[in-house]
Amino acid sequence: MHTADAFDFLISQVPADCPVLIAGPTASGKSSLAMKIAANSGGIIVNADALQVYDCWRILTARPSKEDEKSVPHALYGHVGIGAQYSVGSWLREVSALQATGQRLIVVGGTGLYFRALTEGLAEIPATPQEVRDDVQKMLHQSGATELSKKLHPDDYHKIDIQNGARVARALEVYLATNQSFSRWHAQTPPPLIPLHKATAVVLSAEKDWLNARIATRFKEMVMQGALAEVIQNQHLWPSDDPALQAIGAPELMRHLRGEISLEYAIEEGTIATRQYAKRQRTWFRKRMRDWYNLQIDQQ
Repeated sequence: MHTADAFDFLISQVPADCPVLIAGPTASGKSSLAMKIAANSGGIIVNADALQVYDCWRILTARPSKEDEKSVPHALYGHVGIGAQYSVGSWLREVSALQATGQRLIVVGGTGLYFRALTEGLAEIPATPQEVRDDVQKMLHQSGATELSKKLHPDDYHKIDIQNGARVARALEVYLATNQSFSRWHAQTPPPLIPLHKATAVVLSAEKDWLNARIATRFKEMVMQGALAEVIQNQHLWPSDDPALQAIGAPELMRHLRGEISLEYAIEEGTIATRQYAKRQRTWFRKRMRDWYNLQIDQQ
C-alpha cells in the first residue's frame, strides 16, 4: 500500500481515547505517522528510541525537529546527558509518570526492549553498582562468555544463552549485586503499564530495497544538515563505551574527522551500518511482535 494511503487508513481506524504504540525500523516513517495521529485526534508523542533520549544528538539520531516539537507535544527526547545512568527501567518510570497525567500517549520508536517492557512488564531489579559492572566486564573480556557463565546462579545457567556475552554479564551483575538469580527477579515482574490488548499497536513493515534507498538518502541529508558538526562536538569524548555515544553512523564520521577515510566513504559506511541496524530491528519485530498489527508500506 502507498505510504500515505496506509497512514490515512490507519488513522481512520484509531480510537481517539486509546493509547497508540508505533514500532518500526529506522527511516520507515514512524515519526510522520505519530505526528499525523496527534494532529488528527490529540495526544503526546513519547519517544521509544534508546538513542534519541540523549541530548548530544539530534540530527544523527533523527530526533524530531524543533518545529515538530512545537507543533504537537513531545516527551522523552534529548533529555538525558552523556554519562548519565539511563536504562529501560528509567524510561518506563518516565512513561508511567506521563500516563499518570491523563494524557493520551502515542509511543513511537525502534527500540524493541522498550516496547516489550511497556506491554509485558519489567522486573524491578535494583541498580547495579558501577564497580560490580566494571568487574564483570573485565572478567568477560579476559575469559569470554562461556567461562563467565560458570559463575552464574544455577537457575540462570540453564535458562540463559551462555554464548551471549551481554546476557551472561547482565545476569551475573544482578546475582553478585543482589544475591538473587536474574530468573527470580523476572519471576516477580509486575503487570505491564500498557497491556497490548488496551492499545492500538502497530509495526511498520517495508520492502527492503525501498527502505534501504530511504536510509541512503536520509544519511546523506543528515550529513548536509549538520551531523558532522554533532560528531565534532563530541569527538573529545571518544573512544568511549558510554551508551550516549553509540549513535549509528558516528564511528564512521569520526574516522573521517581523524583523516582515516574520505567523507564520501564515511557516508557509504554509515549508510551500511544503518541498513544493518534496520535489519536487526526487522528481525526483532518479526519474532517478538507477532501480535501487533503489521502495516505494510512502500512507495510505488
